[in-house]
Amino acid sequence: MAFFLSICFGFIPVFFYSYLVYWIDRYEKEPMRLLGMVFIWGAVIAASGAWLVNSIFGTGIYLFTGSEAAAEMATGSLIAPVVEESLKGLAVLVIFMRFHQEFDSILDGIIYAAITALGFSAVENTFYIYHYGYLEGGWEGLYTLAFVRIVLVGWQHAFYTAFIGISLAVARLNRSTLIKILAPLSGWGLAIFTHSFHNTLSDLLPGSMTFIGTLIDWSGWTMMLLVIWWTVYQERHNIIHYLREEEREGIISASQYRTACSAGAVSWVRFGSFFSGRYKNTTTFYQLCGELAHKKNQVARIGDEGGNHDIIQQLQGELARLSPMI
Repeated sequence: MAFFLSICFGFIPVFFYSYLVYWIDRYEKEPMRLLGMVFIWGAVIAASGAWLVNSIFGTGIYLFTGSEAAAEMATGSLIAPVVEESLKGLAVLVIFMRFHQEFDSILDGIIYAAITALGFSAVENTFYIYHYGYLEGGWEGLYTLAFVRIVLVGWQHAFYTAFIGISLAVARLNRSTLIKILAPLSGWGLAIFTHSFHNTLSDLLPGSMTFIGTLIDWSGWTMMLLVIWWTVYQERHNIIHYLREEEREGIISASQYRTACSAGAVSWVRFGSFFSGRYKNTTTFYQLCGELAHKKNQVARIGDEGGNHDIIQQLQGELARLSPMI
């Protein structure tokens, strides 16, 4: 029963957090198949690989030093951040390399990184809640650690790995070769640094000062939330700017243009179309509006990379076909 409850505490809140991340992507949602792939990667490949590598290095340090405290400190502060952020970041890198056309913006980078990290968190939380919570502290320990892992540090892994997603998006949207090289390395380094800083602080602060660590963690999350708000604002700005041409040329109507420019209006229209039998066409139409704005923005910033002009023409043709049906 305790192990089953640990699984529930490990996965159910993470599914809710993942939905929040998916919801944030208001204008041009990422394919569910890719989000499912990176979540599974985080839960299976990254979590199991990190456990194996961390255990090997932790055991080696203990055998070398003879100190369990030194082994735990070195593993938590030095080894785990590098191993875990590298394994999680690899999933985001695969999306960046293999599904280049889906990796359109900084928000996309954050979303793929966060979903990967939440998959990792689900497994890690389950292990911690059962092993360090229930087995060491009984039911009280289980509930206490569940609160810590879900509420106090529930977004930590997503926060760390978001730096990798942001940096890959910066590289994606720049012409400079130097930035394309330095940005991903910087993002990976920031992910490792913030991860290591959190783990080190957790080891050094006594239990009575946990609130200080929590305050620092939540301050970081707040800053990342501001970055996300800025990226959503930029996506809306791009739609307003780049879809004016389609509205002027009659590819989309003035009403459709106004709806596309408002995340709330898009959500409301999608909801209404569910009852009119036009949900699929409506959802596809406004998804394509977001994709078209992204591609036009990429042409303006980096040119015809990956045949963007052809993609833009295809998207315009599909919007013209769907517009009378919406």
